[in-house]
Amino acid sequence: MHVLGLVLSTPFIELAALFLSIVWMIRDQTDKVRPLLVIALTVNLFYGILLSIFMGAEGSLLPWKYDAILLRLDQALGISTGSLAAPLQGAWRVPLGTIYQLMVPMMICWFLVARRAALGGPLVLAYVAELVTGPLLYAIVPGCGPAYAMGANWMHAAPPRPVLMRLGGMPNAFPSLHVATALVLVLFAPGRWSRAVAVAFFTATVMATISTGEHYVIDLVPGLAFACYAAEVGLRRFWWALPQLGVAVLWCLIVRFEFGWLISHPAVLRSLAALTVIAAVATVARHWSLHRHRALEVTTGSDEIPYSAPEQPPPVHMARP
Repeated sequence: MHVLGLVLSTPFIELAALFLSIVWMIRDQTDKVRPLLVIALTVNLFYGILLSIFMGAEGSLLPWKYDAILLRLDQALGISTGSLAAPLQGAWRVPLGTIYQLMVPMMICWFLVARRAALGGPLVLAYVAELVTGPLLYAIVPGCGPAYAMGANWMHAAPPRPVLMRLGGMPNAFPSLHVATALVLVLFAPGRWSRAVAVAFFTATVMATISTGEHYVIDLVPGLAFACYAAEVGLRRFWWALPQLGVAVLWCLIVRFEFGWLISHPAVLRSLAALTVIAAVATVARHWSLHRHRALEVTTGSDEIPYSAPEQPPPVHMARP
């Protein structure tokens, strides 16, 4: 079990991915994209170290966490995190835990999938938007997750009073960047089979975030809007990205400052959650339609083709009298 835990740990997976990418680069030194992948993985490795330092400092600066409040918001939604997680233990525990740890390798694989449809560059930009903006949202509603806040018996813990809790863990629960990244993969799925794989991975990631006790159900909702924001940034559709980011930030602000009102008005909370989910589904449908139309236009596999360049109107020839 110790060996399995080591193999499935995030540092081991990142180092293994970096090693394999170097081998892949050496096998074909004429491909100019392969060195970029090695550079990206190297940057990701150092980013992970810096993020741990930043999040650790953020946890020290923000010792009061919103975990009890997030758990009560789940209750107001009519969904118990523990009741959802309990059936996902036993035989499900190891596969879902593995899914949770495979996010970075999946992001790398999806870059290769997207690259074939001239979406590699936009996907990388979406990753960057997530990695830069996500930690800032964590600071608005700092939370650690039920497994850290409620202890080993978190699945059967009684709902606490909605008050701040003093915890020493890193605030990386609200919104869920795991769910956001999994949805980004869905948004950048260019074909029928890739969409099936992306949707399956997204579903498994949702189950994994709950079963491992890393997130509350309410964390997943703003994660959907955040994913749509990152995807729009990737496509350089910034005017489309701003409203999506606004939804994610609005969730953070209303949970931070008006959580009592949300808990006492569960119908409003459920309506806001439903609208966010519907908007995310509509964004997925719109992106898939964009990819389908783009696939009819793209004749090469180059990422240099501008994805969302505006079409120019045809020249108008004035007839001479």
